[in-house]
Amino acid sequence: MPTESILFSPVRIGRIIVPNRFVRSATHDFLSDGDGFITDRLVSLLENLAEGETGLIITGHAFVHPTGQASPRQIAVFDDRFLAGLKKIPEAVHRFDSKIFLQLSHAGRQTKKKLCGCEPLAPSSVADPNFGKPPKKMTARNIQDVRTSFVQSARRAQEAGFDGIQLHIAHGYLLSGFISPHTNRRTDDYGGSPENRYRLIAEIIQEIIDVCGPDFPQIVKLNSTDFIKDGLEIADSLQIARWLEKDGIAGIEVSGGMAEAGKGSVWKGVRSEEEEGYFMDNAVRIKQAVGIPVFGLGGFRTFSVMEDAIQEGSADLVSMSRPFIREPHLVKKYREGIIKKAACISCNLCFNPRGISCGALKKVNT
Repeated sequence: MPTESILFSPVRIGRIIVPNRFVRSATHDFLSDGDGFITDRLVSLLENLAEGETGLIITGHAFVHPTGQASPRQIAVFDDRFLAGLKKIPEAVHRFDSKIFLQLSHAGRQTKKKLCGCEPLAPSSVADPNFGKPPKKMTARNIQDVRTSFVQSARRAQEAGFDGIQLHIAHGYLLSGFISPHTNRRTDDYGGSPENRYRLIAEIIQEIIDVCGPDFPQIVKLNSTDFIKDGLEIADSLQIARWLEKDGIAGIEVSGGMAEAGKGSVWKGVRSEEEEGYFMDNAVRIKQAVGIPVFGLGGFRTFSVMEDAIQEGSADLVSMSRPFIREPHLVKKYREGIIKKAACISCNLCFNPRGISCGALKKVNT
């Protein structure tokens, strides 16, 4: 397995150079403390990924507003009091060549009152059967508050030393909810037409540029489909991708799914090499529509499959999540020719509320 593989070549995302084509996709780790502050365990996890030569590391989703917490022990970024802890992450990662982005998110309707401390907010009052009663339709003031929260959270990420941020516009969370015709049934300036459903995201991007400058990279995780009737489809996402590029986004990670659909982004079970990259068909279409880097993902495990995807121009980078939980030094193992395929079996036992770890590996060791 030659180290001169295209997978080990650098790639530019905005103003930064990522040393290789491997991306640790945002993964909620359950490793912040109960109030959202950064812990030593979380810093160690991310530092270990950098030591393992992961080109770009994207943190688990950080909630930008108190109403937007999606999960217990999630990273909080909605106040300056979190800055001191956040700074520890880039300081640790930058001991190596890796780059680190903070993913910014708001749960929207995919949370519960006991977690976020309020009635969940959403573009429209459309119930999700997984989360109980219908959410509260956001007022104009709610929208303004959330927009400001995203912008100020990006400012904190920059001050903390992160190389950039990723806006989470996928998986049914708030920004994903705005672009989806299933969850956004508003009749004001933020609903109705595709342009109106995209409006809040455009405003957030522009205001982040105003505050952080045009050289601070913004990328997005974008739903290419909701997997739900009357939801977002790839044709919608293609237009959104073009708008994102025009508005200054530096890269697009292509994903799909939402809680209500019963089909998210982490599909269970090992797949054949032919089936790896289950979002790649949509990634190819988005790459054909834009000139910025596109991240392909969806169950990648095999080095040669990922190499072919980059060589053929289907994507510019490859994203993985679960394999890095089992093997944080995965990229280094690939480069040194130790392995040709990740050991992850996609059992999803890794998503442990006490902190992510490979459940399958624990079974083997016991």
